Amino acid sequence: MEQSHQALSSKSEAFIEKENKYGAHNYHPLPVVLEKGEGVYVWDVDGKKYYDFLSAYSAVNQGHCHPKIVGAMVKQAQTLTLTSRAFYNDQLGSYEEFVTEYFGFDKVLPMNTGAEAVETALKLCRKWAYEVKGIPENQAQIIVCENNFHGRTTTIISFSNDENARKSFGPFTAGFIKIPYDDIEALENALKSTNNIAGFLVEPIQGEAGVYVPADGYLAKAKALCEHYNALFIADEVQTGIARTGKLLAVHHENVQPDILILGKAISGGVYPVSAVLANNAIMNVIKPGQHGSTFGGNPVAAAVAIAALEVVRDENLSQNAAYLGVVLRTGLNEIASRNPLITLVRGKGLLNAIVINCDENSDLAWDICMKFSEYGLLAKPTHGNKIRLAPPLVITETQIHECLGIIERALNDFR
Repeated sequence: MEQSHQALSSKSEAFIEKENKYGAHNYHPLPVVLEKGEGVYVWDVDGKKYYDFLSAYSAVNQGHCHPKIVGAMVKQAQTLTLTSRAFYNDQLGSYEEFVTEYFGFDKVLPMNTGAEAVETALKLCRKWAYEVKGIPENQAQIIVCENNFHGRTTTIISFSNDENARKSFGPFTAGFIKIPYDDIEALENALKSTNNIAGFLVEPIQGEAGVYVPADGYLAKAKALCEHYNALFIADEVQTGIARTGKLLAVHHENVQPDILILGKAISGGVYPVSAVLANNAIMNVIKPGQHGSTFGGNPVAAAVAIAALEVVRDENLSQNAAYLGVVLRTGLNEIASRNPLITLVRGKGLLNAIVINCDENSDLAWDICMKFSEYGLLAKPTHGNKIRLAPPLVITETQIHECLGIIERALNDFR
């Protein structure tokens, strides 16, 4: 098989070498050095233009550097950036009203990153379990799914089964029960195994696991079981939310309203770290002053940016665009798969999709294919070894989708 060895310019090499020398080696990026983005495109330091088919892990659903979102950030940054939560500011209340009405909840707890929001949801769930459900202190259990990805804090990796993220980082936090994903029977067995179940934390689609879409009805049945056993249904929509899958939230495909909703990434359009945890009063009111917080959480810039980013999703019909173009993309990928045995499976929903490459998870083939994609002007990244996630900004057009399908097929054909 032909392997891709795209020559790097001395300019790119210099930037990469600087990161290698002065930065921690906690990522393994594709060797592309980007300096500009607009809409569905990014440009490297040598001026080469690419389609972005990762969207910063679905953070730039609204496209790179959306003028309305950037404009809101600049305007607010020139006025007031940070007060901490020691004082009120004139932006936060308006954002809280906007975001709670937008998603249909009573209250929001603003944070900055996805992992922070997950940690917040876990704390909120446990506090509710002790103070409302009546579980004995320190005995609450939260059910999670195998192959999950919720972040990399110590608590979160405690219930991960990605050994690369876990090895040499213990001791780990107790209080979690792992079950197979997309297995209703396993969920019910866990829920009835003890009276100490506080909640069920789940990704509506497992993104990092390779865009694993559960069976139809799974989420609705899971929510019903949680209600039956008085456990909170916690939806981690950091990657799947904000129109990515063709609905505002991925749980909306099954008309599910979570008890706790976790959002991040595209809630800011990728221009500023913003995350949020939403819940109704019966749950959120267990949090009292001093029990949880963040200096930057709910800052004026974040509030202004998030309102603008969510308005763009609504006003530009990005959910509808993702739903329609997702079908176009998967149809095209399946047609390529019928002609090229390198693709063994196409899966996804909306514009969150993946192709499974016909190789072992330990193979470099998917990486080499992504290198070839970049050579032809498209950026994507493997996950779990042999899966390539394909998730362009939701502002992409049908014409651009077909052009990208051409790039994908051309690159795959080079490996036949």
